Amino acid sequence: MTLPKKFPLLGILAAAFILLAPASHAQDKWPTQAISFVVPYPPGGPTDVMARLLSVPMSAKLGVSVVVENKAGASGNIGTAQVARAKPDGYTILLAASGNMTINKVIFKDLAYDPVKDFAPITQISKFPLVLEVKADSKIKTLQEFIDYAKANPNKVTFGSAGSGSPQHLGPELLKKMAGISMQHVPYKGAGPAANDLLGGQIFSMVDITAGSMKYIQAGLLHPIAVTTATRSPALPNVPTMDEAGLKGFDYFAWHGIAVPAKTPVAVIDKLNKTLLEIFNDPDFRKKWEAIGSEIVAGTPQQFADLINSEAIRLGALVKDLNIQLD
Repeated sequence: MTLPKKFPLLGILAAAFILLAPASHAQDKWPTQAISFVVPYPPGGPTDVMARLLSVPMSAKLGVSVVVENKAGASGNIGTAQVARAKPDGYTILLAASGNMTINKVIFKDLAYDPVKDFAPITQISKFPLVLEVKADSKIKTLQEFIDYAKANPNKVTFGSAGSGSPQHLGPELLKKMAGISMQHVPYKGAGPAANDLLGGQIFSMVDITAGSMKYIQAGLLHPIAVTTATRSPALPNVPTMDEAGLKGFDYFAWHGIAVPAKTPVAVIDKLNKTLLEIFNDPDFRKKWEAIGSEIVAGTPQQFADLINSEAIRLGALVKDLNIQLD
């Protein structure tokens, strides 16, 4: 390209514009290929349920396939680190959770990613109560019966979790402290495998996110004892809160969101956010989402960033207070 002799600066600017135009044009056309929706936990758990529920309307609105890929291991660290290293082009997105985005930074000494520096938040998508549950054929039906049994059988009561530091781990640890009981933690590579072992009788109990438990509760396979939030869950209106059942002041919840690798173009972030807000504003989808037990909480990228920062402080303090160690 020959630059104009009389206006060298204008020529340089024109050349720069021409060189940048293809990249800008590509962003405007995004997406043009399938999107990998990485869930850093196994199939069957609450994060998997949410991702698969979201992937259908996302595919329809974006005009490309949104493919859920389960990349489990190390309490969510493996899949999360994979997304952190992915090309920041909008074709790899992450199901972000309170565990992999806040708690893991406290309990793992050598985390392969930085939850703040390595990711750009898109939106929060959920706020869930957890539910203390046992097999439906268990003789234990109330929180007081559960506590009494645990006190009479110290360290014989087991509880499964999605891994150390997961919501399914912290909830029971808080229960242990407030009720003054002993229980044995059995960590899994995700909530799905833990729930399967609860159904099979290999573990005694679980404190799971409602999204992962509703199908088993509705099928009469699991008995819900109490939910962990200060108010009852709309999905389980007849199940008391921990507070109502006797543990005054008990209030614990899990949350999730969507994030992409840092340096993803702003135009892509904006389009993803707009698409997700449209989905969550659809009345039919809202009914499906609320049926798995979550509040509708979709908002701006900045609101999700603020949540991550505030929850890192809150959950970090909880982990230290409970003196949780890696298994």
